[in-house]
Amino acid sequence: TVRPGAIHRGIEFMARDRNPIQVIYLSERICGICSFAHVVCFLRAVEDAASIPVPPRAQYIRALVLELERLHSHMLWAGVACYTIGFDSAFHLGMVLRERVMDVLEVLSGNRVNYGVATVGGVRWDVTAELSKTVKDMVKYYKREFSPFYDVVTADPIAKARLRDVGVLTYEEAIAHSAVGPTVRASGVRADLRESSPYEAYVDFGVKAVVPQDYYGKAYGDVFDRFLVRVHEVYQSLDIIEKVMEGLPEGDIMWEKNLNKVLAYLKKAEGTGMSSIEAPRGDDTHVVHLDGGDENVTWWKVRAPTYSNAVSWPLMFKDNELADSPLIINSIDPCISCMERMVVTDRSSGSEQIVTKNDLLKLCREKTGRVMGA
Repeated sequence: TVRPGAIHRGIEFMARDRNPIQVIYLSERICGICSFAHVVCFLRAVEDAASIPVPPRAQYIRALVLELERLHSHMLWAGVACYTIGFDSAFHLGMVLRERVMDVLEVLSGNRVNYGVATVGGVRWDVTAELSKTVKDMVKYYKREFSPFYDVVTADPIAKARLRDVGVLTYEEAIAHSAVGPTVRASGVRADLRESSPYEAYVDFGVKAVVPQDYYGKAYGDVFDRFLVRVHEVYQSLDIIEKVMEGLPEGDIMWEKNLNKVLAYLKKAEGTGMSSIEAPRGDDTHVVHLDGGDENVTWWKVRAPTYSNAVSWPLMFKDNELADSPLIINSIDPCISCMERMVVTDRSSGSEQIVTKNDLLKLCREKTGRVMGA
């Protein structure tokens, strides 16, 4: 039994005493890794409810930051996956690569996480000459240095032995259990909101869902395929970032710069808005209701992608060792507050044992040693 927490529901409750501008701060703190995905999703729901347009330049900048965030999220996941099986040299390579993305985000916003870039009807920071150069240099660096990381991991027989045929989720199971993001795509399902329901500037980029069969002829739906999907999405994000920088339109970056006017408009707005975007982990959905005459958010509902993917864990755990559980759990890139422990039950005696994530990590690394013959 996995015991997760749900801290974002407390954030939803706090939003009821705050106006949409103030809730931006809360929405960006649902998750530290995909904070921009959450704030953009929230803002799009508000903009939908209040019929607020977003300037084209702002849409492109939002797409830029979303893809930068996808890069650093996928690189963090790939690095941690290597660390989990004891492949520390690959973990180091992954973290070095991720640092270059974090540098770009710091140049853009001054922050490495929780960037404070997005606002109602646009973005707060524009693309400067310095940022443009930093982004282009980062793309060149990745095109030169990312392939060696990919080759090191995929060519290593121990890494493949630890990841292949572990935590399998079939095509049919992924659909039946409503998996999202890299998890569902690794099972061979072509599902990516940037393709099926393009938003912001993605309508101009022609994004295609990354699925294993397009690259390797077959989808196994295992942890290794989840690794491969994220790896190829890194290449895809680099292509999108280049398209953003090449096609960045001129114009305003905000619908209205005066926040007092924005708040006055929102206070009169009445309606329910919904937004779904392709966050690094998958389909992120926010629903917001505004009640005319009250400047505060009436109610706000968030469905993070982990809630869609976690229900597939029991299927992934089937016929696998306990030592594989850290890989299986991490393979969906879970973002669940307080997910610190598991309860292991002995069916014959009914006794229970609390297993911490450190215990599981130790078991996982010990299995790698056995595979290596150490």
